[in-house]
Amino acid sequence: MVTIDSIRKPITKDMEAFEAFVAENISAEGDLMHEMLTYALTSRGKGVRPMLTMLTASMMAADDGVVNEECGSERHCSKRTYLAAMLIEMIHTASLIHDDVLDSADERRGRPSVNAKWQSDMAIILGDYILARTMSIGMASAQYDLLSYVGSSMATLCEGEVLQSQHARNFDTTREDYYHIINQKTASLLGVSAAMGALSVGASREDVDRMRKFGEAIGMAFQIQDDILDYNRQNNTGKPANNDLREHKMTLPLIEVMERKSEEERREIVELLKVCDKDETAVDRLQAIVDENGGRELAAQTMQAYLARAMHLLAKYPDTPYRMSLMNLCAYIAERDR
Repeated sequence: MVTIDSIRKPITKDMEAFEAFVAENISAEGDLMHEMLTYALTSRGKGVRPMLTMLTASMMAADDGVVNEECGSERHCSKRTYLAAMLIEMIHTASLIHDDVLDSADERRGRPSVNAKWQSDMAIILGDYILARTMSIGMASAQYDLLSYVGSSMATLCEGEVLQSQHARNFDTTREDYYHIINQKTASLLGVSAAMGALSVGASREDVDRMRKFGEAIGMAFQIQDDILDYNRQNNTGKPANNDLREHKMTLPLIEVMERKSEEERREIVELLKVCDKDETAVDRLQAIVDENGGRELAAQTMQAYLARAMHLLAKYPDTPYRMSLMNLCAYIAERDR
């Protein structure tokens, strides 16, 4: 099975340098703010977004595909690429802190969320601080093309959150709504992550656009897999199983089933979904409906289609360790259980 460590191997030194770059630049005065910031930055998970930025940058910069076999033993990315990766990663980190406040989530990746440890008002301030500090560093660097490119992603994330909340209240999420929501909340930022890697090394507009499409495709697949795993009660995601149901979120495994049901059966499913936040029997029943009707398997077919598109977008580039890692990232998304 493909692992994150094997995917990161060609850029091992760059990832280490990136973490040092973040530690050097994202800091805070005052004991409480420093404690909260340190906690948030050490709870960031796998670092998929900066890894994607640096792999894309390295693939674009590779000279005719001739790359040292031990390419992970030395640095290949510049501080400009590290800055691009940091802009994206800090936007993502702040958005997760704010998401946990909105969802009243007590855990994030198996650890207490920031709002669970320091209450919601402090969590909101921390998320705002991370965004403000990151934008300030970006402005001071004068890398305005990177700032301009990444800027719209913050608005997109906010729009996606509002849209998801709206549909969760109305219980009317269609397949088209679902794709739009996950594109804004997940895929768009992964698209920007890949595109920023290409942009940071001076790639052509065509290649920047191609990498954005690649990132968006794996982002769609990543979120669909996340939603499939939510229906797996033995998942290793660090989140409770069926959390989406309790938050009234209609995701692709359930939508696949709904589309194949009669109008009366769909109404019954919606009535169950309405009470999932306070009735575990309703949660169990919807879990059973999805299992019995192959909802997870049907959603997985859509996920694989997005991954096939992503791999097709990589086909034009030389066979370097960086491209291989991006291909392996597609395999990892399909296989992951956390």
